[in-house]
Amino acid sequence: MKLLYENDGLICGICNGFQALLKLGLVPFGKILEETTVSPTLTFNLSGKHQSSLVKTKVVSNSSPWLMDFNAGDEFLVAVSHGEGRFVADDQTIGSLNAKGQIATVYVDEQGDPGTAFPFNPNGSFGAIEGLLSPDGRVFGRMAHSERFISEVYRNVPGSKKMDIFTSGINYFR
Repeated sequence: MKLLYENDGLICGICNGFQALLKLGLVPFGKILEETTVSPTLTFNLSGKHQSSLVKTKVVSNSSPWLMDFNAGDEFLVAVSHGEGRFVADDQTIGSLNAKGQIATVYVDEQGDPGTAFPFNPNGSFGAIEGLLSPDGRVFGRMAHSERFISEVYRNVPGSKKMDIFTSGINYFR
């Protein structure tokens, strides 16, 4: 908490890191809280299998230092690799997250609409949610592996693959 609020810090958790941020409450609440039976969580993929592929994601909210260099509506092809990536929360929680601009990124289909079915939503996440923000945007958790981008890999696969959230995070401090 001191890192975030006294030292003007940022936290990003990807895949298992996202799971840890959810379990701690840092996303979506922005503070460490005891988990309850209705806390948002990540659980096993609907397929019951590990999923490893490229998926299309869309920036829904850029109200975060991690996403400040992007526009709402920007789409990226990003790698996923997980067995427990299905975001689960009740409708009231999802509605509240949406209303507060805390849904950062969603899985989308070929038309750019939220992906409700496999393979567009590789794990069956409620609301097609792929990434969440804390209320102030300092904490960003997501399933897709932005860090796995290498410029010469997937050259033959169309789509923008360089979602450089880390440069955005650095730019926040400049």
